Amino acid sequence: MRIAVYPGTFDPVTNGHLDILTRAVKLFDKVIIAVAYDNNKDTLFSLEERKQLLESEVKEYNNVEVRTFSGLTVNFARQCGAVALIRGLRAMTDFEYEFQLALMNKKLAPDIETVFLMTKSDYSFISSSAIKWAASLNGSVTEFVPLNVEKALYAKYKKSL
Repeated sequence: MRIAVYPGTFDPVTNGHLDILTRAVKLFDKVIIAVAYDNNKDTLFSLEERKQLLESEVKEYNNVEVRTFSGLTVNFARQCGAVALIRGLRAMTDFEYEFQLALMNKKLAPDIETVFLMTKSDYSFISSSAIKWAASLNGSVTEFVPLNVEKALYAKYKKSL
């Protein structure tokens, strides 16, 4: 079985993340979405909230599992028996950081490949940070995130749809 790990903070999950996942599930027998605990970021949603938001969005896939993890991504991938890490790219600005990360991961785990998937152009400008900023100012994020995520965002910011 060819297993891939799709790691990230997912704070919150966006339609861009789900676009990458939709294509990754066609390439691998199983995709494990790995929600990072330690990510050097201040998150809006708790680890469990991020996991639950993702689980509600991926239940239609029979080859996707959502897990949380702490520590090095490659160590988690090894524990899962993964052959690849899935990374999404939006624009050239993502590439340099992702390239460095992929090279470091390759040094740490030569047996695990990094697979880059470009997001659709419709989602190329979407970031979780921009979505949180817009939601905090009561802006519409309807076209950027699933409905359950939109509701959760507005609940965090005490706004209404």
